[in-house]
Amino acid sequence: MAALPIDTAKYTGIICAVPPAPRVANRETGQLRVDRDTGKTVYQVGLCLMAGASADVVNVSVAGEPAGVQLGMPVAVRDLVATPWEKEGRHGIAFRAAEIRPLSAPATPAGKGAGQ
Repeated sequence: MAALPIDTAKYTGIICAVPPAPRVANRETGQLRVDRDTGKTVYQVGLCLMAGASADVVNVSVAGEPAGVQLGMPVAVRDLVATPWEKEGRHGIAFRAAEIRPLSAPATPAGKGAGQ
Protein backbone atom coordinates (compact mmCIF):
# COMPACT_ATOMS: atom_id res chain seq x y z
CA MET A 1 0.00 0.00 0.00
CA ALA A 2 1.05 3.57 -0.55
CA ALA A 3 2.68 5.65 2.17
CA LEU A 4 0.54 8.71 2.88
CA PRO A 5 2.49 11.88 3.84
CA ILE A 6 1.36 13.72 6.97
CA ASP A 7 1.74 17.51 7.21
CA THR A 8 3.15 17.93 10.73
CA ALA A 9 2.90 21.73 10.40
CA LYS A 10 -0.86 21.35 10.98
CA TYR A 11 -0.27 20.15 14.57
CA THR A 12 -0.17 22.68 17.41
CA GLY A 13 2.41 20.53 19.18
CA ILE A 14 4.20 17.19 19.04
CA ILE A 15 5.56 15.77 22.31
CA CYS A 16 7.47 12.59 23.10
CA ALA A 17 4.98 10.45 25.08
CA VAL A 18 7.08 7.26 25.11
CA PRO A 19 10.90 7.47 24.91
CA PRO A 20 12.77 5.90 21.97
CA ALA A 21 13.33 2.15 22.17
CA PRO A 22 14.88 -0.21 19.63
CA ARG A 23 12.34 -2.37 17.78
CA VAL A 24 12.76 -6.11 18.15
CA ALA A 25 12.54 -8.20 14.97
CA ASN A 26 12.71 -11.61 16.67
CA ARG A 27 11.47 -11.92 20.25
CA GLU A 28 13.01 -15.37 20.69
CA THR A 29 16.56 -14.28 19.80
CA GLY A 30 16.31 -10.60 20.76
CA GLN A 31 17.49 -9.60 17.27
CA LEU A 32 16.77 -5.93 16.60
CA ARG A 33 14.98 -4.64 13.51
CA VAL A 34 17.31 -2.99 10.99
CA ASP A 35 16.37 -0.51 8.26
CA ARG A 36 17.06 -2.13 4.89
CA ASP A 37 18.09 1.16 3.23
CA THR A 38 20.47 2.53 5.88
CA GLY A 39 21.44 -0.53 7.94
CA LYS A 40 20.63 1.43 11.11
CA THR A 41 18.66 -0.02 14.02
CA VAL A 42 14.98 0.96 13.85
CA TYR A 43 13.66 2.78 16.93
CA GLN A 44 10.06 3.34 17.98
CA VAL A 45 8.94 6.56 19.66
CA GLY A 46 5.48 7.27 21.07
CA LEU A 47 4.46 10.74 19.92
CA CYS A 48 1.52 12.80 21.16
CA LEU A 49 0.16 14.71 18.15
CA MET A 50 -1.89 17.70 19.31
CA ALA A 51 -4.31 19.64 17.13
CA GLY A 52 -6.70 22.12 18.71
CA ALA A 53 -8.64 20.42 21.51
CA SER A 54 -7.67 16.86 20.51
CA ALA A 55 -4.56 14.73 20.89
CA ASP A 56 -3.56 11.26 19.72
CA VAL A 57 -0.59 9.12 20.65
CA VAL A 58 0.96 7.14 17.80
CA ASN A 59 4.03 4.92 17.67
CA VAL A 60 6.46 6.16 15.03
CA SER A 61 9.40 4.16 13.65
CA VAL A 62 12.63 5.91 12.68
CA ALA A 63 15.98 4.57 11.43
CA GLY A 64 18.73 5.34 13.94
CA GLU A 65 18.45 6.45 17.54
CA PRO A 66 16.73 9.84 17.92
CA ALA A 67 19.51 11.55 19.88
CA GLY A 68 18.40 13.73 22.77
CA VAL A 69 14.69 12.82 22.56
CA GLN A 70 13.26 12.28 26.05
CA LEU A 71 9.87 11.80 27.69
CA GLY A 72 7.75 14.98 27.71
CA MET A 73 10.02 16.84 25.29
CA PRO A 74 8.61 18.81 22.34
CA VAL A 75 9.99 17.32 19.13
CA ALA A 76 10.21 18.07 15.41
CA VAL A 77 9.35 15.28 12.98
CA ARG A 78 10.61 15.19 9.39
CA ASP A 79 8.86 13.32 6.57
CA LEU A 80 6.17 11.59 8.66
CA VAL A 81 4.14 9.04 6.65
CA ALA A 82 1.29 6.69 7.46
CA THR A 83 1.04 3.32 5.73
CA PRO A 84 -2.12 1.22 6.06
CA TRP A 85 -1.42 -2.53 6.45
CA GLU A 86 -3.30 -5.82 6.67
CA LYS A 87 -1.93 -9.24 7.60
CA GLU A 88 -3.72 -12.46 8.54
CA GLY A 89 -7.02 -10.70 9.28
CA ARG A 90 -5.39 -7.94 11.34
CA HIS A 91 -5.02 -4.39 10.11
CA GLY A 92 -3.72 -1.01 11.20
CA ILE A 93 -1.62 1.98 10.27
CA ALA A 94 2.17 2.05 10.56
CA PHE A 95 3.82 5.44 11.10
CA ARG A 96 7.39 6.18 10.01
CA ALA A 97 9.55 9.30 9.99
CA ALA A 98 12.88 10.18 8.41
CA GLU A 99 13.93 12.02 11.59
CA ILE A 100 12.70 12.82 15.10
CA ARG A 101 14.72 15.41 17.02
CA PRO A 102 14.30 17.69 20.03
CA LEU A 103 12.51 20.86 18.94
CA SER A 104 15.37 23.03 20.19
CA ALA A 105 18.00 21.14 18.14
CA PRO A 106 19.39 22.74 14.97
CA ALA A 107 17.74 21.68 11.72
CA THR A 108 19.44 19.08 9.56
CA PRO A 109 20.98 20.64 6.43
CA ALA A 110 19.12 19.85 3.17
CA GLY A 111 20.25 16.58 1.65
CA LYS A 112 21.73 15.32 4.92
CA GLY A 113 20.17 13.23 7.66
CA ALA A 114 18.35 10.00 8.35
CA GLY A 115 17.53 7.91 5.34
CA GLN A 116 19.62 9.93 2.91
